[in-house]
Amino acid sequence: MSLTLMRFAVEQINNSTNLLPNVSLGYDIFDHCSDTQSFPGILKLISVNNGIQPWGENPKNLSKMIAVVGPFTSTDTFTVTPLLMMNFFPVVSYGAASSAFSKKAKFPSFLRTVHSNKKPIEVIVNIVLYFKWRWVAFLNNDNDYGNDGLELFIKRIVDTEICMAYNKGLNDKTNYSQMFHQIEAQKIQVIIVFTTKLTAEALIKSAMQLNITDKVWIALDTWSLNKKLPKMKEIKNIGTVLGVSQPVVPIPGFNDFIYSSKSQPHCENTEQSMLCSQVCNCSGLSPEDVVSIDPTFSFPVYSAVYAVAHALHKVLQCGVAKCNGNITVYPHMVLAELKKSNFTLLNRSIQFDENGDPTSGIFPLEIAVTRTNHSIKTCTTGFPAFTFTFVLINCLVQVPISVCSPECPTGYVRKQDGIHKCCFSCIICPNRTYINSTEDPYSCISCKDTEWSAEGSTSCNQRLVEFIPFTDSGAILIMLGAGALVGLTLAVSVLFAVNYNTPVVRSAGGPMCFLILGCLSLCSISVFFYFGQPSVSSCVLRFLPFFLFYTVCLACFVVRSFQIVCIFKIAAKFPKLHSWWMKYHGQWLVITAAFTTQALILVIGYSSGPPKPYNETVWYPREIILSCDIDLIATSGSVILLSSLCSLCFIFSYMGKDLPKNYNEAKSITFCLLLLILTWIIFATEYMLYRGKYIHTINALAVLSSLYSFLLWYFFPKCYIIIFQPHKNTQQYFQDLIQNYTKTISQ
Repeated sequence: MSLTLMRFAVEQINNSTNLLPNVSLGYDIFDHCSDTQSFPGILKLISVNNGIQPWGENPKNLSKMIAVVGPFTSTDTFTVTPLLMMNFFPVVSYGAASSAFSKKAKFPSFLRTVHSNKKPIEVIVNIVLYFKWRWVAFLNNDNDYGNDGLELFIKRIVDTEICMAYNKGLNDKTNYSQMFHQIEAQKIQVIIVFTTKLTAEALIKSAMQLNITDKVWIALDTWSLNKKLPKMKEIKNIGTVLGVSQPVVPIPGFNDFIYSSKSQPHCENTEQSMLCSQVCNCSGLSPEDVVSIDPTFSFPVYSAVYAVAHALHKVLQCGVAKCNGNITVYPHMVLAELKKSNFTLLNRSIQFDENGDPTSGIFPLEIAVTRTNHSIKTCTTGFPAFTFTFVLINCLVQVPISVCSPECPTGYVRKQDGIHKCCFSCIICPNRTYINSTEDPYSCISCKDTEWSAEGSTSCNQRLVEFIPFTDSGAILIMLGAGALVGLTLAVSVLFAVNYNTPVVRSAGGPMCFLILGCLSLCSISVFFYFGQPSVSSCVLRFLPFFLFYTVCLACFVVRSFQIVCIFKIAAKFPKLHSWWMKYHGQWLVITAAFTTQALILVIGYSSGPPKPYNETVWYPREIILSCDIDLIATSGSVILLSSLCSLCFIFSYMGKDLPKNYNEAKSITFCLLLLILTWIIFATEYMLYRGKYIHTINALAVLSSLYSFLLWYFFPKCYIIIFQPHKNTQQYFQDLIQNYTKTISQ
């Protein structure tokens, strides 16, 4: 049919008075029936007197050939085109779709009137993506055309969710039974057939014989409008065929030309056979047979001939009535004009891009849907816009599913199984993560520290920021307790000052009592900074006053416990030690040393790692607990010093537990220390089990309890004696107790 159409186009041009007036095109037509038999014909076309003139030498002996229309297939074109490139003979193919011909470094004089394989591959991929077919087979001819399509398809699906589950290069020796068995075993429902018409017919016939049903077959323009297959009875079972094709453009007058050509007598001798298809009908085909041939490539053939004619029109400087006969036409001149082609043929614009390919506006593609009622429905779509979405929905009766693994439920992430990304298992995203399937269906994304998410979430939620405000009822009670502590210490100080020279005050420590009471008041400052939103300064003041001044309190009680033991037990055995202690005011040296040491530790520790605001996000996934972060190394020295003083105090006070009952400060100190230790054990246990916002209230309560333990159980009993039992607050009463204790010891 292609040869007949070429003859028809040439005769139209020769009979035209506008395109090439007073110029007649001549042509040689031969069948490119095999790679080995094609060379004699091509060599004959480009040679003169059995010789080929190289490019750049005397052009007088060049061949009269100015352009070649064809060949049809990519493999045939690869065979003969290199011979034509050396002298820049224009080659205008109407069927070679391999993308390799777009490379002008190898094929500088090649042009074509059919789209490159890139365009149908792009359409196919978009169709597959739209219908969410992820698991497809790709069948191609095992030749240049098919392998090029396969390579383009593989490159195109790299960044998509499409997986090529199966691929097979088809040839005459293909075992279709084994091939379809493998396709069925992998549950592939969509098969892309990138083959020639003959291979496609053999494939579909085999599918019908093997009872392959309910598939989607995606066909290329080489066989998408095949009129033979839809007429077969078994075609209704194989499924739906979607064909990507350039639209058929009817050629006016061509059918009449066919009938007139077929009415010519058959060739009767050798001389006529050499001019077969030009002067006689040497074919056994009837006009009806020719007309019924797939017309997909009719317009590409027709436009290829006209493209050469229009280029020659420009080279010969043709006008309305005639062309310039004095111009010698060379192939490279025709090539230059071919590249600049811009004319309209049958309402179609004919142009070539810089690669010699037809521009995107030349052939809008069509989707041909072969339905089970033996009919072909054609749905036109523009390229490259791919406006086929709604068209295909109307054409398809039912959209099948073709996936290796079903889509994961919402909130589940894919875990790839094997080499194919389309085969996966589904794993739910854990707490504090979410999945964004559109961006990355294979990873659970961690939420920010300020966000939370439940298991299987697709987004994160903002966490609730929690801290104890000053208006909290618990905070108000504790701050009132701290204020009351300051008031009570002031009252006790006044009471002790008024009764300063009494035995009770002196036995309690005398001037040391005022230091202890003052430090207890200063320690209470820390309580107020456990509430409100933490800041750097509030975090520092939350710990510094308590560590510093509570050290002084404990140092005072250490000294006081030591003095009690020293006076009643050590003085008699070690008089010199007692004398040295009294002479150099050892108690004040110890207190000063403890205060100085703690101050240095705090300065050094807070300089290297001061307490700072910290967001607790681990314990409660939906909340952010505003807290203060303590550097354990920086604060370890202060804690060790406090623990050491507490231990010494407890040892000394316990040693004096059997001293006189009424004025036994050692027992009071021991009881206070037991309360202190118990308070912080309870807090440490609570801190290990609970990290909510109220842990700060508990911490402030522990601090306040530590202060009240000494105020209530050390100073209040003495206040009670001063106020309500003044008879016990006399020198005589105190001396009697000492004498009775001494007699008891001596006995």
